[in-house]
Amino acid sequence: MKTEVYSNQCFLKVKSLIFIIAALVFNSVSTGSFAQQRTQWVTPKINQDIKNPIAVDKAVLAEGKALYTANCAPCHGEKGKGDGPAAQALNPKPADHSSAAVQVETDGSLFWKLSEGRNPMPGYKKIFNDKQRWELISYIRTLSKSTSKAAITK
Repeated sequence: MKTEVYSNQCFLKVKSLIFIIAALVFNSVSTGSFAQQRTQWVTPKINQDIKNPIAVDKAVLAEGKALYTANCAPCHGEKGKGDGPAAQALNPKPADHSSAAVQVETDGSLFWKLSEGRNPMPGYKKIFNDKQRWELISYIRTLSKSTSKAAITK
């Protein structure tokens, strides 16, 4: 009888310990996501003043659009509004590339963010070469709410 009571007590202690560990893990994961959602994504000063070295023309925009459609649109949406089909499940939500907040960022800042990524967005410096990333930045500039479609087809 004593052995049975002792076994039950050990089982309850182990069960409680597992519950506490699970709660702590859940709390740290959810708090990390929440904290990330409300913190600014600040580009290091050294990267902010870098200029896009690619001359923007029809071919650059076509390449940028193709890369964007295949790799960015699932989250950011076809028009860059942050409303792609995968956006609903993401936290934090994808940026609206057509917004003034994104459009006023420097080319260097956008290039750094695209290169480094931040969860849930991957970093693209190992996926795309420099030229491809600059093409993406050039295309993102066309998504401005004040930019006409004519800019894309020049």
